[in-house]
Amino acid sequence: MRTIVWFVFVLCALSASGKVFVAKQGQKTMLECGVSTYSDTLEWNRENDLLCSTPKVQRKYSFPRTGKSDTALRSKIRPETRLEIAGVTMQDAGKFTCKADGKSYQHTLLVVLVSASSSGDLLLGSEVTLKCQVTGMNPDSTVQWKRPDGRSHAGSQAELKSVARSDAGTWNCMFSYDGTTYSESLEIKVQEPKTTAPPPTQKSKDNGKPSCLDCVTHPKPNDALLLGLSWWMWVAIGVGCLLVLLLIVLIVVLRERNKRRKRKFRSMKNGGLPMRPKNYCQCNRPAAAAKPQQGRRREKPSAPPLQPLLME
Repeated sequence: MRTIVWFVFVLCALSASGKVFVAKQGQKTMLECGVSTYSDTLEWNRENDLLCSTPKVQRKYSFPRTGKSDTALRSKIRPETRLEIAGVTMQDAGKFTCKADGKSYQHTLLVVLVSASSSGDLLLGSEVTLKCQVTGMNPDSTVQWKRPDGRSHAGSQAELKSVARSDAGTWNCMFSYDGTTYSESLEIKVQEPKTTAPPPTQKSKDNGKPSCLDCVTHPKPNDALLLGLSWWMWVAIGVGCLLVLLLIVLIVVLRERNKRRKRKFRSMKNGGLPMRPKNYCQCNRPAAAAKPQQGRRREKPSAPPLQPLLME
């Protein structure tokens, strides 16, 4: 009977001890409370600082509360009991306590950061330092690197004096906490440095004459200069002069045209003539018959009298 009681006590202690969560700096992490639901109130704390508290049912004197720390401002309770922390920093590591209906569950958050002193692909023969920073661990915890070939490198830093092709691959940062080993990987890529070809040397065709590397090339006959200017510059100057001449002729023609119009306008104004001929309406009607002349009517001349015929 006593053995059963101790077994139940150990199980309860293990369930209340909580879990260890590992998060990378700058990412988002989710902490589990230890229970999936609650009936009264749920509260999350980091060390002695309140992060957030929410009641199951809104009552008169019960309402959600939020802490004022930097971690509290980036934390919120997700359905239904989990705690979400956005943008994890190295200062967020530590002990977290979840209280559900008066029962506490303590958890640990470890924040790890793996980095290389040189960003991007590493060059053969270059020097680089790999760092593994873990916060929230016990003083007696150990940190070491494991190379891609499986060999161990003691310490949280791995200094590579001359990068080789065998250094390419996945490096694992190994650290232990409460007897459990955790790891965080870092991918390393190695490439050969770019080689620059030497400048070509000019060989001399004539025997006995030294080669000339920094000689001034003489212009070809087609590119001969006239008065210090190339042929295309003379073409541009000619086209420009032609355009200016055409513009001057156009201005003179327009000016003379305006003068003629002004003289015509003044002559028409001084002579009293209408500026423009009037267009009268012309109707297509038959012309009226001529009126008879009034006065004494002219009598027709009377016929001459008949003369008697001469008798023979």
